[in-house]
Amino acid sequence: MKEIAKEPVFHIVLVEPEIGANTGNIGRTCVGLEAKLHLVGKLGFDITDRKLKRAGLDYWPHLDFEHHPTWEDWWRTVPDPKRVFFFSTKAKVSLYETRFEKGDWLVFGKETKGLDPEVLERFPDQLAAIPMTGPVRSLNIATAVAIGIFEAHRQTTAPQRG
Repeated sequence: MKEIAKEPVFHIVLVEPEIGANTGNIGRTCVGLEAKLHLVGKLGFDITDRKLKRAGLDYWPHLDFEHHPTWEDWWRTVPDPKRVFFFSTKAKVSLYETRFEKGDWLVFGKETKGLDPEVLERFPDQLAAIPMTGPVRSLNIATAVAIGIFEAHRQTTAPQRG
């Protein structure tokens, strides 16, 4: 039986995810932090893919997730567009400079291409980057989601100083 929080603490959005194992891993992280997973658009795997289930282990039945066939279908479910943050290596602002609140939406693009340039142009003030100093173009999406959601979690649950 699915045990799902009434209101997700955060929403993780994967736009056209391509690799089932990554999505399974992300789903497991979502269960651990009471986040809802939104899969948007065409998937590069079958939702019953064994790699997806393997990466999610026995947590998958507890995952609150929804597949939205199109961007527009997903976007209609967002109550406050200002609380949506788009993660990109092209962002000028670090996720550590972004002020997250419970209920926020963290959006990640497909593994091979990231988010479409049109999305980056449409939401320039809502982009967040994960700072990296080494010679890599990007992180694995499951790692990036974990960094993003754990920073949002830290900001919203840690005691504030000063």
